[in-house]
Amino acid sequence: MKLLVTGGAGYVGSVCAARLVESGHEVVVLDDLSTGHADAVPEGCRFERGDLAEAAGDLLAEGFDGVLHFAAKSLVAESMQDPALYWSGNVLTSLRLLEAVRRAGTPRLVFSSTAAVYGEPEQVPIPEGAATRPTNTYGASKLAIDHAITSYATAYGLSAVSLRYFNVAGAYGAYGERHTTETHLIPLVLQVALGQRAAIHVYGEDYPTEDGTCIRDYIHVSDLADAHLLALEHAAPGTHRIYNLGSGTGFSVRQVVEACRSVTGHPVPAEVKGRRAGDPASLVASSELAKAELGWKPQHTDLEGIVRDAWEFARSRAER
Repeated sequence: MKLLVTGGAGYVGSVCAARLVESGHEVVVLDDLSTGHADAVPEGCRFERGDLAEAAGDLLAEGFDGVLHFAAKSLVAESMQDPALYWSGNVLTSLRLLEAVRRAGTPRLVFSSTAAVYGEPEQVPIPEGAATRPTNTYGASKLAIDHAITSYATAYGLSAVSLRYFNVAGAYGAYGERHTTETHLIPLVLQVALGQRAAIHVYGEDYPTEDGTCIRDYIHVSDLADAHLLALEHAAPGTHRIYNLGSGTGFSVRQVVEACRSVTGHPVPAEVKGRRAGDPASLVASSELAKAELGWKPQHTDLEGIVRDAWEFARSRAER
């Protein structure tokens, strides 16, 4: 298939683009490089640098079999401080992409959504039928896009799939996580091990969990990429399917820090701070629907294995 990957110079987008090329697809990456990196665009992809809202229409007019939409603003704290940036950069931009898809007659869309749409869950593991009550603008913007996709699929026959990620981690060879503003736990801990940060901050140790720290579900980025390939294959005309993607296992902040200490051999000093507003005690996915309908099953569920891949990537970048 000929596929357009928006945000394909970013972390998840670059890994998915690489897997698509390896699977024999023709891939065009569209990215404005506001947060992505030109050298993260996989070999074998055609790269178009440009604004998604402005460039998507002309690109899709060439004729594509599908779009994988990763481009987004994704910093939770920033989304609360500057919500206009997120309603414009995520929602309005995605609406323009949907219109470009409709006008071009592009048949398939796979959307990068998030577990942030659920907010404070009433049950864990979290199924797709759980109430969607995002506690931040980032999650709200992603949920709004999901609603828009549903209406486009119903009205215009679009084959659409939304994949709601939990905590993506790890690396895939030369493709890994490197954000200008880093907010994810594993790369932050690895920065301590690399001497780029003095200590890791642990926000809250009084949660109703076994060790008092928050529990999260970590999914390896290569397993995530596999789900996107399967979503392309299973997308059906006039339907919008939504799937949670996680390992189904939760690890606490302290367990993640310990795994990083074990893998890196570094003591990784930890400083306990107060809770952050809006941090749920536990977020773990039920991915049973993806397993049943897509035939997807995560292959990398060992926490130290996930950390080891991320550590190898982080060290390779630090040595440059």
